[in-house]
Amino acid sequence: MAIAQQATEKSKATIPPGANPAPLGLMGFGATTVLLNLHNAGLISTGSLGMILAMGLFYGGVAQVIAGLLEFRKGNTFGTLAFTSYGLFWLSLVALLLFPDLGLADHVDNVSMAAYLGIWGLFTAYMFIGTLKKNRALQFVFGTLTLLFFLLAVGDYTGIAAIKTLAGYEGILCGLSAIYLACAEVLNETYGRRMLPV
Repeated sequence: MAIAQQATEKSKATIPPGANPAPLGLMGFGATTVLLNLHNAGLISTGSLGMILAMGLFYGGVAQVIAGLLEFRKGNTFGTLAFTSYGLFWLSLVALLLFPDLGLADHVDNVSMAAYLGIWGLFTAYMFIGTLKKNRALQFVFGTLTLLFFLLAVGDYTGIAAIKTLAGYEGILCGLSAIYLACAEVLNETYGRRMLPV
């Protein structure tokens, strides 16, 4: 028993603590969110959809899932759930948009899309409550993301274009706040002092 315990302690001691995966997840989320919402706000053309889907697949999707798995290794339940969930959100959104063109499914109607976005809004609302024990910047990211999901859901449900445009501008703000937090975490850690407030 003592030998097994010593072996476990030795293996724990040889595993380095690893880097902070949060900036990767935040950048993947933030950059992809900004791009999609530049489109929703009408600031970039519909011809940019391929770029947005590629970004959603790889940076918004795969990179966030990787960040979530790394947060799991650190024992961070909140980070694991947030990054893997939103990474899989991006992958599922890309699938919803691509599957009809590949003949794998019908196009999603507006009411169904509103339900999809509404469920993500509910998930984000309870994650926002979890941020109340964390820093203000993270609270802002999750607060604006909750609002974004509900605005997008209402926009799809009602078909009112102005709501979708408003959601686009609000989503740009949300994405930029995630990019800011990623930047703050990298610079604060790199310089060993508070370069940017969080």
